[in-house]
Amino acid sequence: MPTVLNTAVLAASEGSFLIKPGIGLMIWTLVVFFVTFLLLKRIAFPAISSALDKRQKSIEDSIDTAERTREEAEELLAEYRERLKEARAQADEIVHRARQAAETHETEGKQQGQELIADAQRRAEREIASATERALSDLRREVADLTVTATEKVTRRALSEADQRRLVDEALAELDFSEISAGSAS
Repeated sequence: MPTVLNTAVLAASEGSFLIKPGIGLMIWTLVVFFVTFLLLKRIAFPAISSALDKRQKSIEDSIDTAERTREEAEELLAEYRERLKEARAQADEIVHRARQAAETHETEGKQQGQELIADAQRRAEREIASATERALSDLRREVADLTVTATEKVTRRALSEADQRRLVDEALAELDFSEISAGSAS
């Protein structure tokens, strides 16, 4: 047993190299660290910084383009709403004229006036329906063109016919034309 005890005492008195590192090892570790740091600073860090700057500029340009496209879309939407308002006013004017014509003919003769009123109302309804359909058709076509144009601007590539058809169908599905048709019919 004395040999085991002597060995343990000897190891404890010398210390471990992890607890007491040599000065030479510390100096070489620091030299390698600083050389590696300088190489990274001169070679890797500028390349990484440049790549990050380019990516940031690309993202900012994309955001600016999307914002401009959104503003253009809002302007076009306002213009289409104004056109729709004008179409409704024209439809109201047609109805107003038809009613005036019906009242004038009614005073000439009850029988003849009633026939003219019925004819004028049918004609006005057909004109209103026709004008409404034309306005809705124009609006659908404009929305479809706007959707395709905006999508091509955002994606910066031309769309296939199938993609255009799908985008147009989705855009038209989002618009509620039933209220427009019902509003002008009443």
